[in-house]
Amino acid sequence: MPKPAILLVDDDTDVLRAIERDVRRHFGGTYRVLRASSGAQALDILTQLALRHEPVALLARQAPNRPSR
Repeated sequence: MPKPAILLVDDDTDVLRAIERDVRRHFGGTYRVLRASSGAQALDILTQLALRHEPVALLARQAPNRPSR
């Protein structure tokens, strides 16, 4: 069975790359780090993971003073 996945989602590619770098550095040995640049892309990835019965961690973070879209 593959390592559990952490799925990162952000529409700002620079932010997404920075978060991915940090998460990989800290958790890459234990988890697969996946990324999506939109909610739709994230849902597609989650669908594929679910079809393969693969575990995934979902975390949400809202930036202060930034409305959700």
